Amino acid sequence: MSDQTQPNNQLNIEISEEVAEGTYANLAIITHSHAEFVIDFVNVMPGTPKSKVKNRIVLTPFHAKRFMKAMVDNVKKFEAANGTIQDMESVEIPFNFGGPTGMA
Repeated sequence: MSDQTQPNNQLNIEISEEVAEGTYANLAIITHSHAEFVIDFVNVMPGTPKSKVKNRIVLTPFHAKRFMKAMVDNVKKFEAANGTIQDMESVEIPFNFGGPTGMA
């Protein structure tokens, strides 16, 4: 579709194969300053004493709030189709995931 026939409200977004594969994360650490929100995505592995940040996303406060609203909307849609997601606060999982305890 050429730019002349593309509607004004449609974005043309590309994704590379590497990015499309995604990165698994089971921990997100969120910090903020007056100008930005920083979300670090981490994959914590059982029995591993050290984990690395796999991806970091930096957002303006405006976009952080839009992201939060989009996440809430998507979780509601997911739960409507698949049932309630169990809140981690009600699940007792040991921080070491049952694997061997690492030493720092």
